[in-house]
Amino acid sequence: MSGSVDFRWAPEPGDWGDALRTAVPMFRWAPWFAAALAVGSVVALLADLTAIGVFGLVVAVVVAVLVPVQVRFSFHGHPLATKAVTATADDQSLRMSVGEAARSELDWADLPGWTETARGFVLRTVDGARGPMYVVPHRAFDEDADRARFRALLVEHVGPAS
Repeated sequence: MSGSVDFRWAPEPGDWGDALRTAVPMFRWAPWFAAALAVGSVVALLADLTAIGVFGLVVAVVVAVLVPVQVRFSFHGHPLATKAVTATADDQSLRMSVGEAARSELDWADLPGWTETARGFVLRTVDGARGPMYVVPHRAFDEDADRARFRALLVEHVGPAS
């Protein structure tokens, strides 16, 4: 594939949440656990086990709210999280910069895997679920053709989505 694709975006907390849900089972399964706990708690309430039912509902709410709150807290606590990112991808690498504050170049060989979600692309820099990740949201691309070209670069140089 020849040519390059340029794109830019302003990160949002949802981007981080998307990456965490993709890579960390706790973040992915927390809503399901909270729902199951809430159902069990309602059953306990219907069986006249008021204390158990109320406690279960409180814990279900805490589990459901904890993940988004943690993502927002982590996002806003990071010094570069809210800064616009400019990037270019071509046959050699993916280059990203946050103004003059930070620049990184990732050779495709340094990316062992990637996933595409409804929100964007999650690029892993280490095999397995733990380790640094980069999120490139779909809104970073001005046109669908640019997004398709970026996806094609990932498939060609990293492999199919996992």
